[in-house]
Amino acid sequence: MGTTFSAHGLTGADFDVLATLLRSGKPHALSPNQLLATMMITSGTMTNRIDQLEKKGLVKRIQNPEDKRSVSIALTEKGQTITDKAVTAHVETQKQLVSALTEKEQASLNSLLKTYMISI
Repeated sequence: MGTTFSAHGLTGADFDVLATLLRSGKPHALSPNQLLATMMITSGTMTNRIDQLEKKGLVKRIQNPEDKRSVSIALTEKGQTITDKAVTAHVETQKQLVSALTEKEQASLNSLLKTYMISI
Protein backbone atom coordinates (compact mmCIF):
# COMPACT_ATOMS: atom_id res chain seq x y z
CA MET A 1 0.00 0.00 0.00
CA GLY A 2 2.78 2.41 0.85
CA THR A 3 4.11 2.35 -2.69
CA THR A 4 0.61 2.85 -4.13
CA PHE A 5 0.25 6.08 -2.17
CA SER A 6 3.87 7.22 -2.45
CA ALA A 7 3.61 6.97 -6.24
CA HIS A 8 1.14 9.85 -5.90
CA GLY A 9 3.23 11.81 -3.39
CA LEU A 10 1.07 10.71 -0.47
CA THR A 11 1.53 8.87 2.79
CA GLY A 12 -1.07 6.49 4.15
CA ALA A 13 -2.05 9.22 6.64
CA ASP A 14 -2.43 11.76 3.80
CA PHE A 15 -4.61 9.35 1.88
CA ASP A 16 -6.78 8.69 4.94
CA VAL A 17 -7.68 12.38 5.23
CA LEU A 18 -8.10 12.94 1.49
CA ALA A 19 -10.22 9.82 0.98
CA THR A 20 -12.44 10.81 3.92
CA LEU A 21 -13.03 14.21 2.32
CA LEU A 22 -13.74 12.59 -1.05
CA ARG A 23 -16.21 10.11 0.50
CA SER A 24 -18.06 12.96 2.20
CA GLY A 25 -19.54 13.94 -1.16
CA LYS A 26 -19.71 17.37 -2.74
CA PRO A 27 -18.43 19.87 -1.78
CA HIS A 28 -15.85 17.41 -0.33
CA ALA A 29 -15.49 19.44 2.86
CA LEU A 30 -15.74 18.61 6.56
CA SER A 31 -14.95 20.41 9.77
CA PRO A 32 -11.74 19.37 11.54
CA ASN A 33 -13.91 17.78 14.25
CA GLN A 34 -15.83 15.75 11.67
CA LEU A 35 -12.53 14.54 10.21
CA LEU A 36 -11.21 13.77 13.68
CA ALA A 37 -14.29 11.68 14.48
CA THR A 38 -13.46 9.30 11.61
CA MET A 39 -9.85 8.69 12.65
CA MET A 40 -8.16 7.39 15.75
CA ILE A 41 -5.71 10.26 16.22
CA THR A 42 -5.30 13.27 18.47
CA SER A 43 -6.47 16.74 17.49
CA GLY A 44 -2.82 17.87 17.33
CA THR A 45 -2.04 15.10 14.86
CA MET A 46 -5.08 16.07 12.79
CA THR A 47 -3.97 19.72 12.72
CA ASN A 48 -0.51 18.64 11.57
CA ARG A 49 -1.95 16.45 8.80
CA ILE A 50 -4.18 19.26 7.59
CA ASP A 51 -1.24 21.70 7.67
CA GLN A 52 0.92 19.34 5.60
CA LEU A 53 -1.83 18.69 3.06
CA GLU A 54 -2.49 22.41 2.80
CA LYS A 55 1.22 23.05 2.11
CA LYS A 56 1.03 20.51 -0.73
CA GLY A 57 -2.01 22.33 -2.14
CA LEU A 58 -4.29 19.31 -1.65
CA VAL A 59 -6.72 20.86 0.85
CA LYS A 60 -7.76 24.35 1.81
CA ARG A 61 -9.32 25.87 4.89
CA ILE A 62 -12.62 27.64 4.21
CA GLN A 63 -13.88 30.17 6.74
CA ASN A 64 -17.47 29.66 7.88
CA PRO A 65 -19.27 32.89 6.88
CA GLU A 66 -21.70 32.50 9.80
CA ASP A 67 -19.05 31.81 12.45
CA LYS A 68 -15.59 33.28 11.89
CA ARG A 69 -14.16 30.93 14.54
CA SER A 70 -14.88 27.79 12.53
CA VAL A 71 -13.52 26.43 9.26
CA SER A 72 -14.14 23.57 6.91
CA ILE A 73 -11.37 21.55 5.32
CA ALA A 74 -12.01 21.05 1.62
CA LEU A 75 -10.26 19.19 -1.17
CA THR A 76 -8.70 21.44 -3.77
CA GLU A 77 -9.01 20.51 -7.44
CA LYS A 78 -5.44 19.18 -7.26
CA GLY A 79 -6.32 17.23 -4.10
CA GLN A 80 -9.36 15.65 -5.72
CA THR A 81 -7.42 14.68 -8.85
CA ILE A 82 -4.62 13.05 -6.86
CA THR A 83 -7.07 11.31 -4.53
CA ASP A 84 -9.05 9.92 -7.47
CA LYS A 85 -5.84 8.56 -8.99
CA ALA A 86 -4.67 7.09 -5.68
CA VAL A 87 -8.07 5.43 -5.05
CA THR A 88 -8.01 3.89 -8.52
CA ALA A 89 -4.46 2.58 -7.97
CA HIS A 90 -5.38 1.31 -4.48
CA VAL A 91 -8.37 -0.62 -5.82
CA GLU A 92 -6.19 -2.12 -8.56
CA THR A 93 -3.60 -3.17 -5.97
CA GLN A 94 -6.32 -4.83 -3.90
CA LYS A 95 -7.58 -6.70 -6.97
CA GLN A 96 -4.07 -7.92 -7.70
CA LEU A 97 -3.61 -9.11 -4.12
CA VAL A 98 -6.60 -11.46 -4.37
CA SER A 99 -6.33 -12.32 -8.07
CA ALA A 100 -5.07 -15.85 -7.35
CA LEU A 101 -8.33 -16.63 -5.54
CA THR A 102 -11.56 -17.68 -7.20
CA GLU A 103 -14.64 -15.51 -6.73
CA LYS A 104 -15.94 -18.01 -4.17
CA GLU A 105 -12.62 -17.92 -2.29
CA GLN A 106 -12.63 -14.10 -2.38
CA ALA A 107 -16.16 -14.06 -0.93
CA SER A 108 -15.06 -16.50 1.77
CA LEU A 109 -11.99 -14.39 2.58
CA ASN A 110 -14.17 -11.28 2.74
CA SER A 111 -16.55 -13.00 5.15
CA LEU A 112 -13.69 -14.25 7.34
CA LEU A 113 -12.06 -10.82 7.44
CA LYS A 114 -15.36 -9.16 8.30
CA THR A 115 -15.85 -11.62 11.19
CA TYR A 116 -12.29 -10.98 12.34
CA MET A 117 -12.64 -7.19 12.19
CA ILE A 118 -15.89 -7.28 14.16
CA SER A 119 -14.19 -9.34 16.86
CA ILE A 120 -11.45 -6.79 17.39
